[in-house]
Amino acid sequence: MQPATACAFSGLTIPWLRRCSSLRVKCSTSQRAHCASTSTADTAEPTEPIGPIEPIEPDPEPFKLKPLPYPFNALEPHMSKETVEYHWERHHRGHVDSLNAIIQGTEFAEMKLENMVLTSYNEGNPLPFFVHASQVWNHDFFWETMKPGGGGNPSGVLRDLIERDFGSLDELAKEIQNAALTQFGSGWVWLAYKRHRLGVGNDINPRPSEKDKRLVVVKTPNSVSPIVWDYYPLLAIDVWEHAYYVDYEV
Repeated sequence: MQPATACAFSGLTIPWLRRCSSLRVKCSTSQRAHCASTSTADTAEPTEPIGPIEPIEPDPEPFKLKPLPYPFNALEPHMSKETVEYHWERHHRGHVDSLNAIIQGTEFAEMKLENMVLTSYNEGNPLPFFVHASQVWNHDFFWETMKPGGGGNPSGVLRDLIERDFGSLDELAKEIQNAALTQFGSGWVWLAYKRHRLGVGNDINPRPSEKDKRLVVVKTPNSVSPIVWDYYPLLAIDVWEHAYYVDYEV
């Protein structure tokens, strides 16, 4: 007698399919146990005819390199075509490829990128692939914070927050410049909104002002993003060497 159970495969319910495991069928624990215990002598046929079922193969590249939102030369003269192309094609793509190679076939391949960054940060004790996950997120955000012909004075709520927390746009610019010039080693400088006090689990990572609900300029080492502290980034400045050495040869 066939059991009154069903296995779910690709969102479809099949009345009874004996070879669950070989077809990557997702069954409940009790159903898998029954599948495994079914002997080869059991020649029961499905109660309904079914067509061929192809195994579901995992995507070998769960994360893709996002296209740039503008041409390579769109940020000139501030950032050259050569720098943008080299930065995006070599460094950004390299982190995407490395991340895919490490997480392929693991539970992390099913995660959204931001969740993967938060999980792999591991409260200041990063998992091995954190550097790639975070750098992919950082660069995706970095390219989106710039546009051809951008700039100008902020308005509305952003202007009010800048004036409240820094005094003026000029003072904010000075603080960002100072943070970039004093960053020790590779890393990032961010303008972010700090919702609330949130402790950092590792003392080697900088902790910005203890004040809550304000804009802050944050320096982060290596690949760390302020999203791991539950901050909202508004602007990213890449101060890794690859962001400027093509243009300035330093």
